[in-house]
Amino acid sequence: MSRVQGWCVKDCGVVVVVAFIAPVARWFCSTFTAMYPDFKYFLQSLTGIDMPEWLSLFKTFGFLVAMSFLGAAWATASELRRKAKLGLLTYEIRSMEVGAPASKADLAGSFFGGFIMGFKVGGMFGNFAAISPDPMGYLFSPDGNLLAGIAVGAIMAYLRYAEKKKAQLPEPETRSVKVYPHDLITEIVVIAAIAGLVGAKVFNALETWDDFIQDPIRSLTSSSGLTFLGGLIMATAAFWFYTRKHNIPFKHMCDSAAPGIMLAYGLGRLGCQFSGDGDWGIFNTAYVANPNGSMRAATAADGEFIKHMIGKTDFAHAPAPSWLPDWLFGMTYPHNVGHEGMAIQDCVGEYCNVLPVSVFPTPVYEFITCVSLFFVMWALRHKLRGTLQMFGLYLMLAGAERFLVELVRVNYKYDWGFIHPSQAEIISVIMLIVGSYLLFFYKDKDKPLDSPVALT
Repeated sequence: MSRVQGWCVKDCGVVVVVAFIAPVARWFCSTFTAMYPDFKYFLQSLTGIDMPEWLSLFKTFGFLVAMSFLGAAWATASELRRKAKLGLLTYEIRSMEVGAPASKADLAGSFFGGFIMGFKVGGMFGNFAAISPDPMGYLFSPDGNLLAGIAVGAIMAYLRYAEKKKAQLPEPETRSVKVYPHDLITEIVVIAAIAGLVGAKVFNALETWDDFIQDPIRSLTSSSGLTFLGGLIMATAAFWFYTRKHNIPFKHMCDSAAPGIMLAYGLGRLGCQFSGDGDWGIFNTAYVANPNGSMRAATAADGEFIKHMIGKTDFAHAPAPSWLPDWLFGMTYPHNVGHEGMAIQDCVGEYCNVLPVSVFPTPVYEFITCVSLFFVMWALRHKLRGTLQMFGLYLMLAGAERFLVELVRVNYKYDWGFIHPSQAEIISVIMLIVGSYLLFFYKDKDKPLDSPVALT
């Protein structure tokens, strides 16, 4: 191969890779500065083509929360399988009946599930514009389509009957199967999702009590307004009851879930960012919004405008250094899902508000930090061999990260006289203390085995 050919193979390849990565990186960075409350907005922004109204039912926040649960499920299942191979987790024997015909309970359950699905989905058709601003409120309302519910319920009941009929044996049999903890990951994720969402809503209500008592139903059914630390506490409690029921060592479940929880939190914060759900930082008066929704650097002439718009004391003036993009220090969240701020000039659509003065984009900080911390924890999982050490590391990292971000984040502050902590700061300090104990001082008799165990 000639020198020229060698240069092309090696250096031209680098040029091609850089040429490909550069626009992708620019696009990825630009996504942080735009709001995508739902899939209609996202696809219109991506393609420049008007999208059908029904796409607005699919909210960006909900999609990214679902992706965060899938990421946590993958990481947790991988860790549970690894611990099973080390002999730290074993199986339980479950008995299951096969070959029996469909029971009345089977048919009733299938009909009920199908009825709810048909009732709610059927009620959406022809009402997309009315439902899309608050689909969660619609799901918890008595509205729906009765005929569609009955039809889908009947179809689901028949499919269940046909499935059981196909597998029916002359005589039903009882079989025993080995079930390892990683085989239960679907159940674990569902429990975490339900308990976590309930805890996130309850703790958010406590944190924003004045707003909650004004409209408790809307507060509880809204897709926004979630407190992660509350979700973590409730999900941990649910895990404890679940592991006791299935004889799974709770301490190993905590270690296995820790990296996945960190990943889920980071990905979930992207949902907060792209929807603009109000989970942002304090005002940064270095930037203001233009009437068309774009952002610019503030000048001395904006002083009165800023003073009139803020009316608060929780603000800073911190322009970005020249070597960093402005959006890392301030965003105005145009088209935010919470309808907060001033109206955008000549805007048409459901989401036409922009913050007049920029705020620190704390969801971006938490996304970058927590996803990075996930990779750190994932790299250390083979080295932290002591029981609850990984969970202790998680508590320390998550507690420190949340405590620091609270310095520039909007939150209700308690008045304790000489200090004014937020709910998250209190919980973060507790997490740091407990995590330090588990990582450095906790001792357990269980030791990982040096040789792997075959899973059957």
